[in-house]
Amino acid sequence: MRMSVEQPLWRALTGYRILAMVYAVGLFATAYDEFERPWLAVAYFAVLAVWTLGTLPRIANAARCTKPFLTADLTVALVGILLTPVADAHERVQAGGPTMPSIWTAGSVLAFAIKGGWRWAALASSLVAVANLVERGSPARDTVHNVILVWVASIAIGYVVEVARASERTLARALEIEAATRERERLARDIHDGVLQVLAMVQRRGAVIGGEAAELGRMAGEQEVALRTLVSGGLVPVPRAPREAVRAVGDTAGAAGSGPESGTGDGPVDLRALLAPYAGALVNLAEPGAPVPLAPSAAREVAAAVGAALDNVRKHVGPNARAWILVEDEPDEVIVTVRDDGPGIAEGRLAQAEGEGRLGVALSIRGRLRDLGGSAELISVPGQGTEVELKVPKDTKEADDPRGKAEQR
Repeated sequence: MRMSVEQPLWRALTGYRILAMVYAVGLFATAYDEFERPWLAVAYFAVLAVWTLGTLPRIANAARCTKPFLTADLTVALVGILLTPVADAHERVQAGGPTMPSIWTAGSVLAFAIKGGWRWAALASSLVAVANLVERGSPARDTVHNVILVWVASIAIGYVVEVARASERTLARALEIEAATRERERLARDIHDGVLQVLAMVQRRGAVIGGEAAELGRMAGEQEVALRTLVSGGLVPVPRAPREAVRAVGDTAGAAGSGPESGTGDGPVDLRALLAPYAGALVNLAEPGAPVPLAPSAAREVAAAVGAALDNVRKHVGPNARAWILVEDEPDEVIVTVRDDGPGIAEGRLAQAEGEGRLGVALSIRGRLRDLGGSAELISVPGQGTEVELKVPKDTKEADDPRGKAEQR
């Protein structure tokens, strides 16, 4: 599709051609008695009026304004210029009187500029310049001035149109890349939630069982590395989500049945119901006494992000690490904080993990919240534990998320 800036230009050109035609006819009417062959001028202006009004649909957009039409349109203007010394008095022509099409000619040149850019505009304006010089018989000062004015204006407009088209193509490509990147991230989360975690489990179990299972585990480990490298090799690092988080959210949705808290209906979901399965002997959950409503997809993503944070606690602090989940229901947003009593994250460790393709903190948490229009902030002081603060706005719209639908099933 052509960029949106073109359509207003075509509409403006349509209005200009009509007004310029009326002006040219009015200019002729005021000087009718001075023409040596007024009947020839009347015939030309009749053709000009019919052509201008009859071709209005052609000037509606670039698709209809074809090369043959532009050629015919410019021919009408050039013929009018060359017929001026035949129809008008010689003294008026030598004195710098206007040509019969007058400023209507500029409309033909501008059509070339909008349609084909500055090169087409240069060609059309050059032909008009030649016709004006032939009409005058000599390069008079006012003629040269008018010719240069039309030439510069048409080329400038053509150049602006070309730049605008290039900018539109660049913007369209950027939007395509952004959309593809977001879809890649979403699919990468799905892959990690399913395939990568299963391969990792097969590798670990195979090493424990031994025998043929060990060989199967080794092959599964190789495939996990290959797949992780593939999904992390896109335009931006891809997110990952912990298996336990997705299982917990899915189990909660299944246990809740078809009620309003299950996320299967159209109404909001109580975030507390999705976070409740995480509470236990080692995880304390502090929540408001009233429901914390969120859109179903937003609630699932927040719960999955909390699960990812707890998964990191178990992996990097230990199975006996303690964690705390705090849910705050603010007027415009919901804030969920996950804190642990571990040693904290060493400086540079997150960057190293991203380089290795292990992006649980980098994008599985932040990526989920970003897609919801929220944010995720990680605060870690060596020796004082780690705190992950998740913020999601309450006006998050329900999205058509196939991954969320799969989790509900």
